[in-house]
Parts: sequence; C-alpha cells; structure tokens
Amino acid sequence: MTAAEHLKLAVDMFRGAEAFLDKGDTVQASEKLYKAVEEAIKALAEHFGLPEFKEAEAKGRWTTTLLDRAVNRLCVLLKEPQILGWWDTAWYLHVEGFHEARLDVDRVKMRLPYVERMLDLARSRIS
Repeated sequence: MTAAEHLKLAVDMFRGAEAFLDKGDTVQASEKLYKAVEEAIKALAEHFGLPEFKEAEAKGRWTTTLLDRAVNRLCVLLKEPQILGWWDTAWYLHVEGFHEARLDVDRVKMRLPYVERMLDLARSRIS
C-alpha cells in the first residue's frame, strides 16, 4: 500500500468507528479507532521512508514493536511529541475497548479528538 492508501484507510476506519459508536458498539468502535491511528502511522512511516517501514516491507507485515519504534522516530523527526500520546490512546482503545470490552460509549467518545488529531497531522504532512 502507498502512504496515500494507508491514509485513506485511516480516514475510513475513523468514519467506521463513528458509525459503530452511533449504534453503541464500543468494541468495534475502539478497534476501528486503533486501526485509524495504526494506518496513519504506517502512512507517515512510508512517506518519510522510515527504517521501520522498510523492515515491515521486508517481513511482509507490521508488528507492534515496529509501530512503536516508528512512533518514537516520528515524534523526533516531525518535532511532534504528542504523536506518542495519540498512539498510547489508540493502544488503550485496542486493549481496554476491543480486547477487554471495558469501555462505555462516553469513554470511547472522549478519545475521538485524539485520534482525529493524529489523522489531521498525517494529512497535513502527506498531502
């Protein structure tokens, strides 16, 4: 996938999460929000030619370790330390919202702006 394709997928995931929240499905909404951030990170990693992107290509897949390393590198490269917080928010949604199913609608909704900021940053750097 290209950076633009990862970014489009991220936006689609975000929209899907909003639809799931409207139905009260916090488990699926949480996972879609996590995937939105994950895809935004992949898009930025590819766009900037990060070593983590190249390693993921060589392996044929991304791992959590590669994503986390890409986040750290992007924070420094882009001088945007908040990327780490947005990634942490996504990880929280993935674990507590999707795997553990412990989050209610309000707790998921309050995290929407953080995911949206990650997407905004990716759009501004890739477009």
